[in-house]
Amino acid sequence: MTERLRTSPAAASIIIKSRVEGELWFSSGRREVTARPGDICLFDMAQPSRTVQRSSSGTNQLTAIILQRSMLAPRLAHPDSATATLLPAHHLHARLLANHFAALTQTAEPQSDGLEATIEAIADIVAAAAGPAGTAEGVERAERHLYLTMIKRHIAGNLTDALTAGELCRQFQISRASLYRLFEADGGLAHYIREQRLNLALRLLISPAAQDRRLIDLAVDLHFSSDSTFIRAFRRKFGLTPGELRELADTWLRETGAVPAFDTVLHQLARRRAS
Repeated sequence: MTERLRTSPAAASIIIKSRVEGELWFSSGRREVTARPGDICLFDMAQPSRTVQRSSSGTNQLTAIILQRSMLAPRLAHPDSATATLLPAHHLHARLLANHFAALTQTAEPQSDGLEATIEAIADIVAAAAGPAGTAEGVERAERHLYLTMIKRHIAGNLTDALTAGELCRQFQISRASLYRLFEADGGLAHYIREQRLNLALRLLISPAAQDRRLIDLAVDLHFSSDSTFIRAFRRKFGLTPGELRELADTWLRETGAVPAFDTVLHQLARRRAS
């Protein structure tokens, strides 16, 4: 068990903590809260506080995100009384935030909106728990963003799996209609998954380690119905066949000793199609 008494300056940040292991007791003024594994807790470090961490194993783990007051305070109806706000582990928003907390410690977001938009959405969800200053519209928008980011992250890591709408609905506990609405701006769920599989195929085809891989095997692994279907889809997206891309990658390798990065390859292929 560890105990700490802390007083922070008025300009300090607000910390959001997700308990991973052990138990944390926190008090500030007349407010106190006990956070257990899976709980999300908001601590205002501008307030004098006392923290006690307990664990039967003798170790404690937590994930903490520090948000500047300038970001979170405008979203709160009463910023100075938001400390010791708890979202229990079973709450929908707690599960949503915990997923993103884990991902933010590992890698950047896979979607084009990027990390900044995800942090903004996290701030909106946290503010909703602590007493938002605005309407429910901002919270709904944040939920959509975080759900979409979470599902896209899952898709990116499982492109060789079936990835059916039914499986995704069960995995993320949302309705089929809600899932389809999330992907409307991406041309639909099926279209988005196919585009990501084609992007993965391009990465694999330009990799020297995969030069001997048969196209039929790649097509099957990425859930295309046949190698001819895969080749047609690849040519529509990138303007050349997988075989032609391999020849181009061989040329790059002979001339420069290396294959360009994925984004550079995409840029060069776009220029080829425009010329």
